[in-house]
Amino acid sequence: MPSVRRIKVFGLLIVMAIITLLFYTNSGGSDLEARQTGDFFHKTKSALEKSPVGGGSSTAGMGKVVGTSDEDKEASKARLKEAAQMAKDNANMKAPKPDPPSKVVGVGSAAEGGKKGVAGRKKFGSGGSEAQEPIKDEKKKGDEDLDVEAEFNSILKKSPIIIYSKSYCPHSKRAKDILLEKYLIDPKPYVVELDQHKLGLQIQAKLADLTGRRTVPNVLVNGKSIGGGDEVAELDTTGKLVDKILNLGGKRMAEVKLRPVNGSKATVKEKEKVVENPGHGLK
Repeated sequence: MPSVRRIKVFGLLIVMAIITLLFYTNSGGSDLEARQTGDFFHKTKSALEKSPVGGGSSTAGMGKVVGTSDEDKEASKARLKEAAQMAKDNANMKAPKPDPPSKVVGVGSAAEGGKKGVAGRKKFGSGGSEAQEPIKDEKKKGDEDLDVEAEFNSILKKSPIIIYSKSYCPHSKRAKDILLEKYLIDPKPYVVELDQHKLGLQIQAKLADLTGRRTVPNVLVNGKSIGGGDEVAELDTTGKLVDKILNLGGKRMAEVKLRPVNGSKATVKEKEKVVENPGHGLK
């Protein structure tokens, strides 16, 4: 059995060996880590020194710049595009602004039929004369309205009864047959054939505005509509036509009555004339 002293010596040697081994192990790891850290630092520093300001990225451990040329081209294009846009914006700010829509006619450069260009020069486009068309159209329409109004008033003075008709319309023919053939009316109704009148369409539109009736025939008595062919026929059938005309016509109507069955188409005044025939007898 070994003595206690030997056991202590062997234990001490083992502890010293373990400590020595741990020391060398830690020392080797620190040196490796220091070397790796130093290599990374030097590589990074070298890459930063080689890479130009604003340049591309570098590859770690290689020291080679990648993508610098392409990115420089893109940056150059972007700068050129930005400069062109700035120049365009400046030119637009200095250029003369067009007149607002409310002042296109009669105010500013548009009143002279043109627009100002660079250095005070005028540019006359194809649309210069067209800017005046609305005024011409309005003036023409105003003159036409005056003509229609004058013609309409002139027609109303022709007779207390006005028959607005169209020559080809069967309903118009029906109304004319009743008022002109079946009745003796003094003054005689005045017929306006709208399809043959130069202002027929405009007069018909005015009648629609005044009476609310857009179709023909349209019979007016003293400026008031009594309807069309159907309405006149109904008044005739019910025996109310004479009273209707007399009430609306007032003092302007001399006489309204049914024409005798064997009577002719002569006017009331002609009917009232007394024709004296010389007598033939024996002497």
